[in-house]
Amino acid sequence: MAVVSDDTTRICSHCERSIPSSNIDLHYAHCSRNLEKCKVCGDMVPKRHAEEHFLNTHAPVSCSLCSEMMERDILAVHRGENCPQRIVTCEFCEFPLPAIDLAEHQEVCGSRTELCHLCNRYIRLRERYNHDRRCEGIPDHSAGPSSNVRPPQGERPPQGRPNEFSPRRILFTIAITGIAVLLGSLFFQKKMENNQVH
Repeated sequence: MAVVSDDTTRICSHCERSIPSSNIDLHYAHCSRNLEKCKVCGDMVPKRHAEEHFLNTHAPVSCSLCSEMMERDILAVHRGENCPQRIVTCEFCEFPLPAIDLAEHQEVCGSRTELCHLCNRYIRLRERYNHDRRCEGIPDHSAGPSSNVRPPQGERPPQGRPNEFSPRRILFTIAITGIAVLLGSLFFQKKMENNQVH
């Protein structure tokens, strides 16, 4: 049984791959005639596909979201992870917005409060996760039916469930606000046109 040693291979001067010495001449003839080294990435590509390789992989393209120029092969990663205009969702209200605006939005959104039903304290949304893990408050149900319990002087009785901000409710609010702004701007534009006519 023959053992192949390192000196039975040679490096092809065209593609720089290790080739068995007995095949080097045939390999080199084929390799130099059919393959070309990409000047950008150094990959060996078929000569007939060299231009296509460049256009599909390295040609500069513009991100349709932020207009930044980059090589085509990193465009997908840019759009998914790095683009400041990619759409992300707020961890508190699940509202979709550009990544560049997320920190400012979450600073405000995370400051909103929600009633903890265990300890009856209002907790900031950004602190809710830690609060829920540590909260040991237990609602007091031993006082009897709520119709017999009178709240302490100056306090209002709890009114059902607190406002819950579902994504559907937020989108509805945004839609109504957008329509109101649109109607207001149309009304203002019509008023300006009437003032210019007189």
